[in-house]
Amino acid sequence: MGTTAKEEKSSSNNSAGIGKVHEEKHVRDHHPWDYHVSGPRDLASPHWRDLIFSSWRNPSYRRIAVSCFVQAAYLLELDRQAKRTGAQEIASRWWKQFKYKLVRTLVDERDGSIYGAVLEWDHSAAIADYLFVRPWGAPKAAIALRGTIIKGSTIRRDFEDDFRLVTWDCLKGTVRFRGTMEAVKAMISKHGAHNVCIGGHSLGAGIALHVGKELAKQGVYIDCHLFNPPSVSLPQTLRFIQKTASLMWRGNKSRKDSDDENGAEKLMKDVNGWMPHLYINDADYICMHYADRAGTATMASSHKGNNAPSRLFLAPRGQKSLMEAHGLQQWWSNDIELQRSISDSRLLTRQLRSMYLESPSEKS
Repeated sequence: MGTTAKEEKSSSNNSAGIGKVHEEKHVRDHHPWDYHVSGPRDLASPHWRDLIFSSWRNPSYRRIAVSCFVQAAYLLELDRQAKRTGAQEIASRWWKQFKYKLVRTLVDERDGSIYGAVLEWDHSAAIADYLFVRPWGAPKAAIALRGTIIKGSTIRRDFEDDFRLVTWDCLKGTVRFRGTMEAVKAMISKHGAHNVCIGGHSLGAGIALHVGKELAKQGVYIDCHLFNPPSVSLPQTLRFIQKTASLMWRGNKSRKDSDDENGAEKLMKDVNGWMPHLYINDADYICMHYADRAGTATMASSHKGNNAPSRLFLAPRGQKSLMEAHGLQQWWSNDIELQRSISDSRLLTRQLRSMYLESPSEKS
């Protein structure tokens, strides 16, 4: 039998409704951390226009990209724990969007957990979108480090390193520090320091900062992005005071010791060659001490007027829970309005200066 126009319209509406239900169900069936569910909104993948106007020249795009790489490091471990492989794994979507590929996972030999990822520019994927040359500013390699995961077997090792960082402010010599340093040096050897980027969140930011400082002592400077880095510990503050006082006393004691002080002064000036990007939410008590209570960077007084460039970015103030304030997701938001500090972080300057005030016998 034939159908009337009214029946055809009703059938069409029903089909549209069913299609919408299926579409919504498809979204619900996706993992909540799937890139298309919780990733950046309205962020175009690199294409041929980037040959003229590179997205990587935009600091916001760079922040979003690196934070997504760090999220991928988290998801690599969660995929491992859930035994998701092939089409089921979700981590790869967080780097493929930016035309990168995974070349290595960083594995903690103590428990087999994945704590980081080494990514490289994927030339083949870029060519498919007529991007024949890597856009200006895009790193050839990126090392991404996750923070603490409060689930699964990795929680024990995560908390061990958290405790060491908070109580001793030292990750040098740990499994993850050594593994990260080896991976970074391998990428530097392959691509050059100016083409390598490192980023981390929370504990991962602490590791990235320690790696960056060690490389800076050797005169090697890499692009470093730290999301919610843990505030400095009490032992580091005491060591800084002790070493500063020791250098001042020794400088008045002999010319040789004065030369040591002059050497430290020269090294301190080199801090201008390397300064990491810090992304801070002052509602997060884990990293809030990088900024003062007014939500701006704490003013730093550098030795003899030597001011290091500030690269400290603050999330907008507001009523946020600790989980939101310390979360990584806020940093890949497209519409976040960050305040860039016009002064220096006293805390970061103290950390860097303590590194340069080490006596020769203490340097590795």
